[in-house]
Amino acid sequence: MIKVNLDLVMTERGITSKDLAAKIKITPANLSILKTGKAHGVRFETLNKICQVLNCQPGDILSYEEDEENEI
Repeated sequence: MIKVNLDLVMTERGITSKDLAAKIKITPANLSILKTGKAHGVRFETLNKICQVLNCQPGDILSYEEDEENEI
């Protein structure tokens, strides 16, 4: 399963959800959906903007963890 570590990176960079949402031009509600891992997908354009603002790599925001319940 893909784990979203956006909160951690935002905390490390000292940026609030409201500020990040404004800088990447998405609604705070959509950012919240992404941060909680409830999003079904993320556009590369959005991921690119997040990485630019937070000065990070996609792997800093997203990680993979084995999910035994959903084996292929």
